[in-house]
Amino acid sequence: MDPEGWTFVTTHTLDSVKACLADLIGIATVSRDSNLKLIDYIEARLSALGAVCHRTVDASGTKANLHAVLGPEVDGGVVLSGHTDVVPVDGQDWSTDPFVMTEADGRLYGRGTCDMKGFIACCLVLAQDYARQALKRPVHFAFSYDEEVGCLGAPDMIREMTANGPQPAIAIIGEPTGMKVVTGHKGLYSVRVEIEGLEAHSSKVEDGACAVTHAVPLMQYLVDQAETWRQAAPAESPFDPPYGTITIGQMEGGTATNILARKAWFESLMRPAPWDDARAAGEALREKAAEVQARMRRYALGARVDVIQRSDAPPLRPEENGAAEELARRLTGDNARRFVAFGTEAGLFQTAGLSTVVCGPGYIEQAHKADEFVELSQLEACIGFLTRLSAWLTE
Repeated sequence: MDPEGWTFVTTHTLDSVKACLADLIGIATVSRDSNLKLIDYIEARLSALGAVCHRTVDASGTKANLHAVLGPEVDGGVVLSGHTDVVPVDGQDWSTDPFVMTEADGRLYGRGTCDMKGFIACCLVLAQDYARQALKRPVHFAFSYDEEVGCLGAPDMIREMTANGPQPAIAIIGEPTGMKVVTGHKGLYSVRVEIEGLEAHSSKVEDGACAVTHAVPLMQYLVDQAETWRQAAPAESPFDPPYGTITIGQMEGGTATNILARKAWFESLMRPAPWDDARAAGEALREKAAEVQARMRRYALGARVDVIQRSDAPPLRPEENGAAEELARRLTGDNARRFVAFGTEAGLFQTAGLSTVVCGPGYIEQAHKADEFVELSQLEACIGFLTRLSAWLTE
């Protein structure tokens, strides 16, 4: 099928998306801050269309996911999913105000235009069309918090969505893929390791326990595990790089060279390929941490080593005859096999039993940096995709 002949994107629709996106960009939702103002905005728009909305709120009460449903209360619907948080702009050299959308040369600039409020804006505008149609399948809108810091919000929303009410069958995650269909990506598993020892003069190593020194074997384990993953990657791996990765992104400890450090910490991020086992690597790290703690306590009874899990988002695994892939290819005309190295919430939906793909406007190369933008042509392609989805929802 040739999807180009199915839908004509009107200037009016594109203008509506631009106006909505300007509103979304103007509500700053950096992950460290509350997203409730944005959730209020989205819920007001969808509730006005007759959507049934439900929030799941974090422990602090300052952040929320939103699950909204339009259409009949039956199984088999589609989830259109996106995250509401954005990465910080601190230290970035922006040409314009990152929280005021700016249009220039066929592009819309602003933090989140690409990742991923452009997709959310398209969903909110097209929801107006869905609300006027006699849907035979429901459309679920799933908007999460704290994706950018480890996919922390989505698990509660997905549990609620799949435990109560009609069960959706398909999930489309609108992360930036150039509106191409992605059926596989790496996962995300991160930990923070905190070590507390006992200060002493550096010449008296048995009078204390140096936290920095004892952090080294734990970091070395992760370096060695990264090499194991690299060597285990199959020759036909579709990823770039072709293997799962483990990095140590931050570390800190100690007060002076001649003092045994009382405290140290480091953070590690694993991006497992579908064939890697990040949870097993995390468990092995905990076992080694217990061994290090025992060694430290020979000289410092109060020494401790804590491994704190920050995130655990599984990879997206290619599905055999997947319903989501079939639908997305039907709507895009894209039949190529695609994988990406970055992680999304897609693996969480897939693990919960939904057939899942990633397909959204923009390109990951434009995300997370100064002067982030999305091309108007990408929003037009997304509008066309969501408009053509109407045929599936009503058939």
